[in-house]
Amino acid sequence: FNFLCCSLTFINCVNVKWGTRVQDLFTYAKVMALIMVITVGLYKISQGETENLKDPFEGSTTDAGFIALALYSALFSYSGWDTLNFVTEEMKNPERNLPLSIAISMPIVTIIYLLTNVAYYIVLDMSALLASDAVAVTFGNEALSHAKWIIPIAVAMSCYGGLNSSIIAASRLFYVGAREGHLPNSLSLIHIKRFTPVPALIFNGLMSLIYLLVEDVFLLINYYCFSYWFFVGLSIAGLIYLRYTQPDRRRPIKLSLFFPVVYCFCTLFLVIIPLYSDTINSLIGIGIALSGIPAYFLGVYLTVEKRPWYLQKLFATITKYIQMLFCCCQEDHDLETETSETKAK
Repeated sequence: FNFLCCSLTFINCVNVKWGTRVQDLFTYAKVMALIMVITVGLYKISQGETENLKDPFEGSTTDAGFIALALYSALFSYSGWDTLNFVTEEMKNPERNLPLSIAISMPIVTIIYLLTNVAYYIVLDMSALLASDAVAVTFGNEALSHAKWIIPIAVAMSCYGGLNSSIIAASRLFYVGAREGHLPNSLSLIHIKRFTPVPALIFNGLMSLIYLLVEDVFLLINYYCFSYWFFVGLSIAGLIYLRYTQPDRRRPIKLSLFFPVVYCFCTLFLVIIPLYSDTINSLIGIGIALSGIPAYFLGVYLTVEKRPWYLQKLFATITKYIQMLFCCCQEDHDLETETSETKAK
């Protein structure tokens, strides 16, 4: 996995189009594999093999805490709609294409995932599902006979594509955060010829390698998702607040308040309930979030004049050498804005 992470980071550093082509290729491969799984499941249903669906919720629990923790993993799989928001600046006509792409992709993804899980439950009983480390591979071994080799390859390609999309999105998050002054300036640099955020991509790759030290991926998802949904809830609450305090502010994409209010209640459920059912891991997630307060205080809250001189000198030196090492420079938004206004006239 370390090699895959490094290779994808390199691809995205070299050329933006290379990253998008890799994403397209592996997304198509994943969807085709899922359609094959769905087809096998529907065929078995047509043959009357529905024994495993007679009592699908046997052994399930109604404990709200376990439901919230289960939703962490489920919502992690559906987070592509949120990832798309990170690359808004690189989209053509985002005011139209962003909501349109989410509105089209979410129902398609939901239908494919639901039918895929139905196919799994048709072929595998509950004990086999719970004992399997890779349900798709177990499904292939049971249902595809001589073609079972396709599924492991498809799973690997799916993971590769998912990792690539995360690298593209997370690096843009670091890049824009640095550009807005919330992270060191060195992360806001782009390559002078390839126009890729090389420092942000490399920083994201290094952080990914550090996170790999956690062996239990579901534990890592719980850490991540707790902080993620906490800050997502705060962001949506802030948008609701701005809707009332600044009603005349320009909003390229405007929705009824019903949706953000319901969304906020859902995030409250995902944040508060796990505090009781999985207190230790939730507190670790809170600790990870609170660890950013000193950095925010020193690097964002304090004015430039009040920030420690040694930190300013350190970051300036780091920025200088990163510019020299990666042939990067800072993007000039003022020049871009001036050029756009000139063209408009």
